[in-house]
Amino acid sequence: MNVGSGTDISIKDLALLVKKIVGFDGELKFDTSKPNGTPRKLMDVSRLKAAGWNYSTHLEQGIQLAYQDALKSGKLDS
Repeated sequence: MNVGSGTDISIKDLALLVKKIVGFDGELKFDTSKPNGTPRKLMDVSRLKAAGWNYSTHLEQGIQLAYQDALKSGKLDS
């Protein structure tokens, strides 16, 4: 079973969120000449909710936790 939150975020908004979390000062560039791909990939979580499960970690918090863990483990340069 795939697990998700039932919320959606665009690639641009996700890139901007990661940029904010990691403190990247550079410019993000998007190649608008390329196809957009699938407009949405929103997961249906009705079966999960019916089973009593709901996510407890929001995307921003999860990215922050993963980034901090990677820094602590030495997998990234700060």
